[in-house]
Amino acid sequence: MDKRVTVMVWLMVMVLIGSLPVRAAEEEQDFLGIITGDVKSTAHQIGMDIKALVKLNNIHLAVFNSNGSVENIYAVYQRPGNHLGLVQSDVLAFVAKVKSDPRLKLIADKIKWIFPLYNQEIHLLAKEEIHRFSDLDGKRVAIGNEESGSYLTSRLLFEISGVRPREMAASGNSQALEALKAGSLDAMITVDGFPVERLALEVSVSDDLHLVPITGDKIRAFYPTSRIPAGTYPWQVADVDTVSVKAVLVAYDFRNHHCNTIGNVARLISENLDWLRFNGHPKWNSVDLDEPVNGWEQYTCVKNYTPAAIEAETESSPVRKPNPVADAIEAVFRP
Repeated sequence: MDKRVTVMVWLMVMVLIGSLPVRAAEEEQDFLGIITGDVKSTAHQIGMDIKALVKLNNIHLAVFNSNGSVENIYAVYQRPGNHLGLVQSDVLAFVAKVKSDPRLKLIADKIKWIFPLYNQEIHLLAKEEIHRFSDLDGKRVAIGNEESGSYLTSRLLFEISGVRPREMAASGNSQALEALKAGSLDAMITVDGFPVERLALEVSVSDDLHLVPITGDKIRAFYPTSRIPAGTYPWQVADVDTVSVKAVLVAYDFRNHHCNTIGNVARLISENLDWLRFNGHPKWNSVDLDEPVNGWEQYTCVKNYTPAAIEAETESSPVRKPNPVADAIEAVFRP
């Protein structure tokens, strides 16, 4: 009797072992990574929305936090596992135009866009005595850390307008907001699609801060106009006219190893915009996937994708790693 039981157990084990490869194949997933922004940014939420969508279709998308667009474009080009990234359109334009730097030329050659997504409004949050962008002349302004898109955009805004702050503090949004509340800064600039979680939850009426309009003709000749509607934030009582940049989803697929998976992600976004608008960040309501991205080429695996071609969270480190895009920005604006 014991021998028969032993044999039966052995047969059952062999049957189970034999079924494992089939079960594993049934549950096999495709893996990609997307680099976004800080954990309280709209970019991070957009990444999480895409993750939720593709998970329903057996694609695992890891969402990575970052310092912002300047880090993101270099990470997609150079960092393994960061197959996708969200990058500001003015950062893309900067990389494309600085042709004297061979490293930036390589990045421009390799990075391809998947879709233009949403507008990222330029939020100028300041003390009550600052009423217009020109009032920042001689003031202390936080402009984002060196690897953020806010840093490049801020530097360009001051260059275009001729406004000269007394101090341009290269600090992240969390540190900048604390310093602004404490009175050691007069204003901070952050570029993100409204509503921005940090501004919604960490600013109150008692802070005596407000959004400043950005309406100068010189700036508006360079950046498209936009508006942050009244009530976007609990403490915001009126519409605020400003300017914006476009958030673009980009990719670099080394030797096309992930061509079909990235193409499938693009298809899922395109075919499920209604799902994203209902379940995701409000910015999905304004997404137009057919807008052009001037000066850049769309990823071939997105343009040529067909379903038949498919094959079987931590905070970012505060230590700045080498990044030729950030170095080139610094060189351009160096006195």
